Amino acid sequence: MTAYSETPPSAKPATNRETYPLPGVAAGTQRSVTALRFGTPGARPKAYFQAGLHADELPGMVVLRELAKQLETEAKQGRILGEIIVVPVANPIGLAQRSFGYMQGRYDTGAASNFNRDYPDLAPGVADRIKGKIGDDADANVATIRTAMAEELAAMTPVSEVDVLRHTLMQLAHDADIVLDLHADNEAQIHLYTGTALWPEAQDLAAEIDARAVLLADCSGGNPFDEACSAPWWTLADRFPDASIPPACLAATVELRSNNSVSAADIRDDTAALMRFLIRRGLVEGQVGAVPRLLCDATPLTGMQQVIAPVAGIVVYNAELGDTVRAGDVIATITDPLGDSVDVAAHTDGCLFARHDQPYAWPGKIIGKIAGTTALAERKGRLLTD
Repeated sequence: MTAYSETPPSAKPATNRETYPLPGVAAGTQRSVTALRFGTPGARPKAYFQAGLHADELPGMVVLRELAKQLETEAKQGRILGEIIVVPVANPIGLAQRSFGYMQGRYDTGAASNFNRDYPDLAPGVADRIKGKIGDDADANVATIRTAMAEELAAMTPVSEVDVLRHTLMQLAHDADIVLDLHADNEAQIHLYTGTALWPEAQDLAAEIDARAVLLADCSGGNPFDEACSAPWWTLADRFPDASIPPACLAATVELRSNNSVSAADIRDDTAALMRFLIRRGLVEGQVGAVPRLLCDATPLTGMQQVIAPVAGIVVYNAELGDTVRAGDVIATITDPLGDSVDVAAHTDGCLFARHDQPYAWPGKIIGKIAGTTALAERKGRLLTD
């Protein structure tokens, strides 16, 4: 991973702005990833924040712009205690994909792949590298594993633009203590996806951002970015049960409401919440009050009902975002303008935290998500909405 710094080394800036080029896909074209670094390289704790990996999910990119401005001020005052990397635009490829007047930033149109899937699984290669090198000292094991992760990434030779993007982001984030990947849903309340092993450690994050659902899984399927950073730790702990291996990377996908929700008030509140989290976690000097009250219980991702349309038609929702629903409650009615209407019901108890913003359905389309407490029979394999 080659970075080009835009600030002369002698300037000692509060922020170091680095540019990582991606391979050009045609003559005269080349994109790059820009990372903003605050604090001392190699200092602990280290936090990595990115947004826009699904480039049509807009709030996080603006929130990280505002967060970076505040971190710049803190850095000038010498108040950054660890190392913080902020990537406000994690996916310049998707940001350039537009069709018929709309951005299409969720999938790579060249390879038809989801930009937040298929990240490198570091666990197998790292396991080979650390065999015989770890023991009872958790801190020493963490350092050994992070070194092995860096070596594993350095040995990879990605070729395509998308694979180089994935590799670049992993190199920036793999050794962080905290990794937050900011996303949004079609129409949703704030919610959080994280590893089962990271709960209740992540309660302060969920409380600060006012999460209305927290979905837990060891493996959600597809190897999304946050799990590529965090899951190797519990995978390696299972592989080496006699060694002391903690879940040393608190990684989460933070869903900041709806794709197009970019109000000034929400941006201000979300930025303030992330800054309080950084202060609370010892990355920025300062004082914050008590952790806010947690507004929801964590539930298994296998308990999240994806409300699926059985027919085509226009969707009229009977339940609002945030409603507590019971199994059997009608969530929506789908009407065929030339035919019948069909009710779609919940089959679990829980909170309806997400809906689809386009009220037209076809068979198999996901039109809602309910955070339930009980694992559902159909929730196996790939648990995320692709």
